[in-house]
Amino acid sequence: MSGEDRQSQLAREHKERQAQRAEQARKAKRNTFIGAGAAVAVVAGGVVAATVLLGGGGDSTNTAVASPAPSQSATPQPSVSAGVADPASVTCDYRADTSGSPAKKVGYPPKKPNLKPKTMTITTNHGDIVIDLATQAAPCTVNSLAFLAKKNFYDNTKCHRLATPENSGLGLLQCGDPQAKADGKNPTDGQGSSGYVFNDENLGGMPYTKGTVALAQAGDASNQNGSQFWISLSDETAQLQPAYTPFGTVSKGMEILEKVFAGGWITNPDDITGDGGSNAPKIPVLIKDVTVS
Repeated sequence: MSGEDRQSQLAREHKERQAQRAEQARKAKRNTFIGAGAAVAVVAGGVVAATVLLGGGGDSTNTAVASPAPSQSATPQPSVSAGVADPASVTCDYRADTSGSPAKKVGYPPKKPNLKPKTMTITTNHGDIVIDLATQAAPCTVNSLAFLAKKNFYDNTKCHRLATPENSGLGLLQCGDPQAKADGKNPTDGQGSSGYVFNDENLGGMPYTKGTVALAQAGDASNQNGSQFWISLSDETAQLQPAYTPFGTVSKGMEILEKVFAGGWITNPDDITGDGGSNAPKIPVLIKDVTVS
C-alpha cells in the first residue's frame, strides 16, 4: 500500500470512528451526564488521570462537562435539597479534594455563607455575561463562587469545553478549570480544580433549560462540586437528571454564548479519555474577571 493510500485509509477510519461515537452519543443522550475533573489511578507503576465524560466527540464540537471524581475513601454527605428552609441556619462543608485533580489552591471559603449576593458577572473577551443568582436555594455554591472570585481564581482562565445536540444530545459551555489551555490540543483540559469540594444543593429546584448555570460534577459522583461550572445553551440539556447544582440563570450576554455555540468546536485527537473531554470551542472564551455582588 502506498503512503497516499495509507493516509486515505487512516482518514476514512478516523471519520468512521467519529461517526460511530456521535451515533452512540445520540442514542444514549437520555442517559448522558456531565462530569468534570480527574480521578487518579495507579497503573503499572504510573499515574493515569481519567475523566468521566459525556458522549463522543465529532468533527465540530465536544460533548459534556467535567468535575472532580469522588475519592474512594470520601464519605458521602447529604445534599441540600431545593428550596432551603432557612438559609440563615446553613453551615457549609468545604473539604479537601482528595481525587488527585490538579488544583490551584487559594484556601477555603468561610463556612457561614453570605446570603446577600444577587448577581455574578463574568467579564470575557467578548463582553459581560451576567447571571442572576439563586442564593437562597444554593447558598454554599454562591458562597464558594464569591470566595473564588474575590481570590481572582477565575481571572485569565479559558472556557475549555463545548457540547451541542449534534454530538452529545446536549448544549452547554463549560468553564472553571484554572489549568485549561482550551486549544484543542491539551489532553488534560477539564481536570483542574480549586482543591476543595462541597455538597450538592438545589437539586431539582431549577430545570437545565437554556440559560441555566450549574456546577460540573462527574456523572457517577455526588457532593463533589468544585470550581467548574457550565451554562446551558439549548433546551436539550433540560433532559438531564437533577444531579448538578443549578445556581442561577443568564440575564445578560446570551448573544455572546449563542455566537460561541454556533461557532462549533475543535476536536482534540490527544484527549486522554477518547471521548472529547478536552475539545474546545472554536471561538475562544477568555474569562478576564468574575465578580459576585
